[in-house]
Amino acid sequence: MKSQTGIVLANALLLLLISCESTALYQKSINWDSRTHQQTYTDVMARSDFGSVTGWQNSRAMISNGGLRITIEKNALSGAGGLISNTGVPGGTAYELDFDVKFHSQFEWSRGGKVGFGFGVGNGNTGCNLPTDGAGGSLRLMWYNNGNRVYFHPYIYHFGMPGPCGSNFGKSYPSTGSLQKGQWYKVHMYIKSNTGSNTNGHMQIKINGETLIDQSIRWTTNDSKRFINRLSFHTFRGGKADEWKSNTDGYIYYDNLSVRQISA
Repeated sequence: MKSQTGIVLANALLLLLISCESTALYQKSINWDSRTHQQTYTDVMARSDFGSVTGWQNSRAMISNGGLRITIEKNALSGAGGLISNTGVPGGTAYELDFDVKFHSQFEWSRGGKVGFGFGVGNGNTGCNLPTDGAGGSLRLMWYNNGNRVYFHPYIYHFGMPGPCGSNFGKSYPSTGSLQKGQWYKVHMYIKSNTGSNTNGHMQIKINGETLIDQSIRWTTNDSKRFINRLSFHTFRGGKADEWKSNTDGYIYYDNLSVRQISA
């Protein structure tokens, strides 16, 4: 028969284990090393890796040399030619992610588009849907061609933004010169919720270790919508005019995705 002290200790250990399980923070790491080269990366595979996905396009996703290649189809913009997919993550107040991205050696820049992984807050506003109700926001990355050079810039939806679409805060990477085709870029993102109507949220993007943006922000004004709750994976040519289109298919490659919840 167990002693009373033994029972108390066993119960305490059980409660500790339950507590640790209930407070475990979300983590996800994905590479595509185990997938077969030139195999279609289907929605079934994506759900197996990500846990859940919406908006997946089997015909535009392929395994390439241990990475993931997304096709952006010619003469099409937004979801009609690319990928707009989202994965639900546990609601939290701080997350970070890392991923590698590369443009194909023959990629046609056109005017620009959305690229890679990011985060949604609350209602996760995108698509020129300004969050005037203070109930959503998003942190994403864009490539942009201003006619003289091609660069990444942040693409942000947040309360109080001027519009008409996402804010870039005048930031670019590289600060001079252009992005290079066929070169891998390492992207790091950090996001923290704000409280109430305070500007004590935060956003940070680094590329190849160089800071693109790092500043405080007011994502929302509705505390019930302040939580970071989705991982976005958006790859498409953006905008509404023909200058955003390309007459050739384009390929963008991804690898080494890591997502970490920092606080609940």
